Amino acid sequence: MKSSHMVVVLDGQSLPVADVVRLADGAARPVPGTDAMKRVEVSWHAARELAASGRVYGRSTGVGANRSEAVPTEAAADHGLRLLRSHAGAIGAALPAREVRAMLAVRANQLLAGGAGLRPTVVTALCEALESGAYPVVNEYGSVGTGDIAALSQVGLALAGEQPWLGAGTPPEAQPLDNNDALAMISSNALTLGQAALALDELRRLITATQVVGALSLLAVDGSYEAYAEPVHAARPHPGSYAVAAVMRRLLGAPERPTPPLGRIQDPYGFRCLPQIHGPAQDAADLLERTLAVEINAAAENPLICATTLPNNSPAAYHHGGFYMAQLSLALDHFRLAVTQTARLSTSRLSALNEPGFTRLRPFLADGEPASSGVMILEYAAGAALGDLRALSAPASLGHAVLSRGVEEQASFASLAARQALRASGAYRHVVGCELVAAVRALRQRGLRPGPELPVGRAFALADAVLDSDHVDRPLTDDVTAAAALLDQFTDL
Repeated sequence: MKSSHMVVVLDGQSLPVADVVRLADGAARPVPGTDAMKRVEVSWHAARELAASGRVYGRSTGVGANRSEAVPTEAAADHGLRLLRSHAGAIGAALPAREVRAMLAVRANQLLAGGAGLRPTVVTALCEALESGAYPVVNEYGSVGTGDIAALSQVGLALAGEQPWLGAGTPPEAQPLDNNDALAMISSNALTLGQAALALDELRRLITATQVVGALSLLAVDGSYEAYAEPVHAARPHPGSYAVAAVMRRLLGAPERPTPPLGRIQDPYGFRCLPQIHGPAQDAADLLERTLAVEINAAAENPLICATTLPNNSPAAYHHGGFYMAQLSLALDHFRLAVTQTARLSTSRLSALNEPGFTRLRPFLADGEPASSGVMILEYAAGAALGDLRALSAPASLGHAVLSRGVEEQASFASLAARQALRASGAYRHVVGCELVAAVRALRQRGLRPGPELPVGRAFALADAVLDSDHVDRPLTDDVTAAAALLDQFTDL
């Protein structure tokens, strides 16, 4: 693991999505906050006191349909490990290190909120793993959106020294997990939250890059700036649409009140409705980020350990359903549907770039040979990738499950929603890559070079230096691959 000078203080209250991504990528090292560690210590002692004196779910009882079955005192020491072993049954492919690290970062921060009643050294161990680069094996399937109990049980067994660690770093010292630690460790949606944070970060960046590509396409077809005029969006002031219109004006160097062109009246929807379609995607991203900010910094463990809430300041354990991820599932579904709309708009612009009536070039931006196909195939390729996006935008929250002998009769499927969001980025990237290849080809064939002082000009210069300038009929696979990779450089223009 590369050492990093950037420090992220985990305090259980203010960790943003951006820092989860940094920790997942090894671009920062975590440090638990002093006050937060004090909360963890107080919570741990309170939980042990409660479990020793009464019935506390998962500590002195079984879990799920076994919630009414008491754990005898003499069996308490082994109960925690048995719970972890029995629940560490996630299946499917092993997850990439980045996703596992995002989960570790989220779980460490949640524990620092002080409601889990878990031994403090577990927090330290999770931070040590994040800093060293060690991570446990975690498999893909095991959650239905009511807690990532299978994945976190795998982490728990690794922490206890019963499962291996991967990566080049030194794993943390084995933890003596018992009945007071096991459920406290796994009562969380940390994997789902970590995956959602990674998906949000990448898709938000791609949406931003798509606006740059859309600006290049607009120039290639002599499009109008009218659709981005400030008065248009002030008259219908949805926050996202208003902001996107301002971004388009900045990219293109357009004034707030552009002069209507002398040419055609009204561009195709791919250009004219860009703020109205990208705006909702930006609003959906903002909603998802706000939802994640709550969950990443939440003490949502069941039961919630409150150290001094009763009239006599004695601790209490509250049994609840705070682990149910309805807000997150719905926010993720909303976001994916909005993202798919922006990708579909990209294919509309690609079609316009193939039309001589818009570009004044040969059909499909072909070369001078008779009946050349040019970039014709890109419409088909982008349409195929868009098909995947449509499938991945199906609402996961429509799922249903009745589990554990009917005791748990609902499921949010936020875990599926997060996986769908992660998978959407690859297809989305290729859709927009197809548009970028066509836009650059059209600008080259027309001899148009946007001013280098403009963001759209800098984007063209980046693409012009990377994309093949040969316009003869040939395979375009490598061109789209290069264009898709180039999108990462468009996000900060």
